[in-house]
Amino acid sequence: ISKVAGVKLHDYGCSLKAYKKDVIKGVKLYGEMHRFIPVFTSWRGAKVTEIVVSHHVRHSGDSHYGISRVGRVILDLIFIKFWDKYLQRPIHFFGGFGLTNFLFAFIAFLTMIYYKFWGGKSFIETPLPTLTVLFILMGGMAVLMGMLAEIVMRTYYESQQKKPYLIRKIEN
Repeated sequence: ISKVAGVKLHDYGCSLKAYKKDVIKGVKLYGEMHRFIPVFTSWRGAKVTEIVVSHHVRHSGDSHYGISRVGRVILDLIFIKFWDKYLQRPIHFFGGFGLTNFLFAFIAFLTMIYYKFWGGKSFIETPLPTLTVLFILMGGMAVLMGMLAEIVMRTYYESQQKKPYLIRKIEN
C-alpha cells in the first residue's frame, strides 16, 4: 500500500490515528476509504508520521479481517492511484489508452496489408479486419471519454469557484 499510495506507513489498517483539526477538516471519505486518510491528508500538505504502539492479543470475538478484504483494498488502491495522477488531467489517462488502441489498430492494419501482398494468404482468413475496427472504435471512444471527463472536471471547478490546488499560506 505504501508504494502505490506514496505515503510510507507500516500498518494502514491500524485504527489508532490522530490528526490536527485543520488537516482533517477538508478530507471527504466515501465507502471504506478510512484506511487511506494518511494519503488524503498528505495530498493536502500534511506531514504524516507513524508512532509505534503496542497491539494486545485478542481475548474474545473473531477478527473481521480476512482474504475477502484484499480485493476491495486492491480496487481502492487502483482508485487512489487514478485519483492522484489523473484527477486534474483525465485526458492523459483516457487519451493514452485511446492512442494505444490506435497503435494496435495500425499494427493490425499493416499486418493485413502484409498478408494481402506478401503473406500468401488472404487477410480475411484472419481476425485482423475485426481487430482493426475494434481497436479504432475503442481508441476513439477512449479519447472522446477523456475529452468529456476534461469538460466535467473543468465545469466542476468553475461552477464551484474552486481551485484545483491548495494554498497553504499567503504572505504579504
